[in-house]
Amino acid sequence: MSEDRQPSVSDPPRSGCLTAIMVISGIILLLPGLCSLILVSAGAITSASDIQFVVGCLMVGAVGVGLIWWAIRRRRP
Repeated sequence: MSEDRQPSVSDPPRSGCLTAIMVISGIILLLPGLCSLILVSAGAITSASDIQFVVGCLMVGAVGVGLIWWAIRRRRP
């Protein structure tokens, strides 16, 4: 049995335009993570500063995944 939670007064209304902007921004943020994975698979990482750059790019990609997840999973009215 599942309970449907009634929206409270403090829940903001969901905007389709805002959701689309968040998803597009998340996709754009995925690109540095993809590029860093390509660099790692090509073996182009040679120094510690390269590793820091790759980790930073992967973190930006993780923010993109989180933004897409949050945009899609927000409560629907």
